Amino acid sequence: MSSVCLSMEGGAAASTPAALPYYVAFSQLLGLTLVAMTGAWLGLYRGGIAWESDLQFNAHPLCMVIGLVFLQGDALLVYRVFRNEAKRTTKVLHGLLHIFALVIALVGLVAVFDYHRKKGYADLYSLHSWCGILVFVLYFVQWLVGFSFFLFPGAPFSLRSRYRPQHIFFGATIFLLSVGTALLGLKEALLFNLGDKYSAFQPEGVLANVLGLLLACFGGAVLYILTRADWKRPSQAEEQALSMDFKTLTEGDSPGSQ
Repeated sequence: MSSVCLSMEGGAAASTPAALPYYVAFSQLLGLTLVAMTGAWLGLYRGGIAWESDLQFNAHPLCMVIGLVFLQGDALLVYRVFRNEAKRTTKVLHGLLHIFALVIALVGLVAVFDYHRKKGYADLYSLHSWCGILVFVLYFVQWLVGFSFFLFPGAPFSLRSRYRPQHIFFGATIFLLSVGTALLGLKEALLFNLGDKYSAFQPEGVLANVLGLLLACFGGAVLYILTRADWKRPSQAEEQALSMDFKTLTEGDSPGSQ
């Protein structure tokens, strides 16, 4: 237990890897440009956004890009950016960003279903729509289970430890599926709106292609930051103490023998 006590009493804050801030800044530049370009595409070529009109549909792509791509990606990066803050504070920020993403995505879903209902269009027939519903359901379940395990005060530490690897895996997987679903939706919108003109290098098609590249680059940047093992958030003193206590309970080790 002596090493844990030393860490808790006088342990210095872990240093930030030199390259990490630059990669995070680059990812944010990509994400903000992605959101701005989505708005520009909808404003320049789709007439903008208005809820009670034929422009209601345009709220769907904007909300999905902001919620299930940009904010979800930023929520995943919280544990890389805030490396020395209290774990509880970081958890709350991580959870809040996911809530904001979920609410904005829900607005996007309501927009498209309401628009289809008013126009008499069919729902849930395309690959994009199937993937979209799958992503939203998985995202909601992931948030609900994550809240129950990591923010709800009654969850036992042993359960959190066993579920954490699955939570991390499904978080990255759902984010990747979100980016892929957004790309499917973008391609579907271009084929509906431009048809045969798409192959003629129409300005809207070129802009949307650049938007698709930004989606892929933002997703790649976030996943690269997440998969760098040396950029993971270091364990804090209280986490080390809890981990040691859990090991003592499950394996019968003595903390003093470590």
